[in-house]
Amino acid sequence: MTTPVLQALHQCYPEARVDIVADGRSADIFKYCPYRGELFLKYKKGLFRGGWDLLKAVRKSYYDLIVDLRTDGLAYLLRGNKRLTKLHKKSPGEHSVEQHMSVIRSAWGYKKIPAGHIWLGDIEKDFANEVLESYKGRKLLGLGPGANSQKKVWPAEKFVLLIDNLRDCFDATILFGGKRDRAYAEFIHSHAHMPCINLCEKTTLLEAAAVQEHIELYIGNDSGLGHMASAMGKPTMTIFGPGESGRYRPWGKKAMLVIGRDHDINTVEVDDIFNILENEYFNKALSAERK
Repeated sequence: MTTPVLQALHQCYPEARVDIVADGRSADIFKYCPYRGELFLKYKKGLFRGGWDLLKAVRKSYYDLIVDLRTDGLAYLLRGNKRLTKLHKKSPGEHSVEQHMSVIRSAWGYKKIPAGHIWLGDIEKDFANEVLESYKGRKLLGLGPGANSQKKVWPAEKFVLLIDNLRDCFDATILFGGKRDRAYAEFIHSHAHMPCINLCEKTTLLEAAAVQEHIELYIGNDSGLGHMASAMGKPTMTIFGPGESGRYRPWGKKAMLVIGRDHDINTVEVDDIFNILENEYFNKALSAERK
């Protein structure tokens, strides 16, 4: 959700190199960014955990502009001409992307916010082509059955029922996720009546994004995988229980969502999702084909 800010800054200052301070878990997203300079890793839970080495490394440079999307104080310890931070910035919308963009309002103005973006390398593209070699030209459904909290995980049994409802619309399902999602993915893989490719715990972030480039639709819980699919330009359906759906849904016009009653994800039924997909995805796709 920070990549729209990067894209906007690049449009404002096309000759500039952008150094990035990123969380270690997600830093790979910026690996192939063509206008990226240095990439510095920072622990997400605090400046002072490894912060002294980080500060020394970043302070070696003097910046024309420092943009801070977290306001944890780091921007005020760096050397530069100008700083843009979240302090005293008011966003015109509640989404996290809109809040991030409000930080650079003085440079960007009120122009259309860029889409999210992920840059891929040939290695990742080759990986995706190899994994999907037997499914070239097929309609693929992407599925993210896990999340970073059990309360955000829709039951695997319901994912199986949903896949069975969609088996006339897609040729295969691709399961995405990490180590903590393995049990959900294995259950779905063994019970679904649609062919499944289980990539859970078998890809890097960029390899997963490269595979997502080949899917038709992504369905998953509130997790980073949905944001990645959206950044790859794919329609997404996010299943929300707890959490701020207005702030953290995938960014983009193709993003759909369903929210459990009283923010309980277990109250979401297969029909709830299928009905939204029918109205917001299948009917629109059919209308576009007719045009």
